[in-house]
Amino acid sequence: MNMVKPNDLNAFWMPFTANRQFKSAPRMFVAADGMYYTTAEGREVLDGTAGLWCCNAGHKRPRIVEAVQAQVAELDYAPAFQMGHPKAFELANRLIGMAPDHMAHVFYTNSGSESVETALKLALAYHRAKGDGARTRLIGRERGYHGVNFGGISVGGIVNNRKVFGSLLTGVDHLPHTHLPDHNAFTRGQPEHGAHLADEIERIAALHGPETIAAVIVEPVAGSTGVLIPPKGYLERLRELCTKHGILLIFDEVITGFGRLGSAFAADHFDVKPDIMVTAKGLTNGVIPMGAVMVTPEIHDAFMHGPENLIELFHGYTYSGNPIAAAAGLATLETYREEGLFERAAELAPYWEDMLHGLKDCRHVIDIRNIGLIGAIELQPIAGQPTRRAFQAFLDAYDRGVLIRTTGDIIALSPPLIIEKAQIDRIGETLREVLTALD
Repeated sequence: MNMVKPNDLNAFWMPFTANRQFKSAPRMFVAADGMYYTTAEGREVLDGTAGLWCCNAGHKRPRIVEAVQAQVAELDYAPAFQMGHPKAFELANRLIGMAPDHMAHVFYTNSGSESVETALKLALAYHRAKGDGARTRLIGRERGYHGVNFGGISVGGIVNNRKVFGSLLTGVDHLPHTHLPDHNAFTRGQPEHGAHLADEIERIAALHGPETIAAVIVEPVAGSTGVLIPPKGYLERLRELCTKHGILLIFDEVITGFGRLGSAFAADHFDVKPDIMVTAKGLTNGVIPMGAVMVTPEIHDAFMHGPENLIELFHGYTYSGNPIAAAAGLATLETYREEGLFERAAELAPYWEDMLHGLKDCRHVIDIRNIGLIGAIELQPIAGQPTRRAFQAFLDAYDRGVLIRTTGDIIALSPPLIIEKAQIDRIGETLREVLTALD
């Protein structure tokens, strides 16, 4: 195994990273297997985050590795414009087969950010194709995360992702977020209070005119902002109001898709049917970049008019449905199926919940949230030093051999679905040590 560290870290401007801090004390992974990363120093680090919410089946999975190796040797690239290759169609059929039964078509992208942009453009173009071109307004949610392209940060609601990039897209409004700690702190699973927040659609519709709104986009569970669980009845109410006003409902399932909640998608878990579903991450287990946007027959068929030789939708990417990504996707879905990983996540969820809420008595903990195999531990910020306490927890946990993720002063957890109970215990024990030692 090559343990050689790079001799110059300056050239790589790292994303979402405190670059100066990292480069003064680098944390380098050089290998991964199962539930563990290996550092450049040869230490094993337990993965409590599935990479970045994406390695749902764990690392170095044989079926996926072999599929990618074989595909590179057979067909490395094929254009997706006016040409095709079999695996892209096979994967699309597999995705539709596991999606909620009202989904019928797949449009490929290369990331969650691109999937969001595609969904927003499809929503606008769909209304125009129906002769309803006045519907140009997009509605996101405060604290929402929908990637980092201009459409995504416009409908998103995380301040630091937006504030330095100008005026962004016009015609965007936001629902309030659903974080209500005064009512819902330390709730296990879905909180009781907050479904009424969906009624803000009525206020926004009255303000702008419902006939001007194209789509509402939400994460069923808001992940990157710190794991905000939807209140009971909230998503159902969103669906009801979008239907009432002829507005498309988009679920951003980049994090919640592919087993994270113990079912294929959050739409299944909550039994709420969106019009468009946005996916990425777990689609290929993080091995190769790929995203997929799923739509209903009604949306797809609205474009299928006019002469057959004409392009119906002027949108797409050079790497849409890339052969290697498609091979990785097929092998990933098969791994999930063969090992029953979605069912496994559902079975482990109560044990995971008990571990998390067992930390309620730790210093600085002001809230704990969980659903499926997702968890968040919110810490009291240090006065005048936001994010510092959680970032120190991240560094301390890494030194103790456990990878966690932080956002603001929130510890976010999302382990691979192959995790064992003993490894859940280790995460809990490590976090208790870390939290006890924090200033």
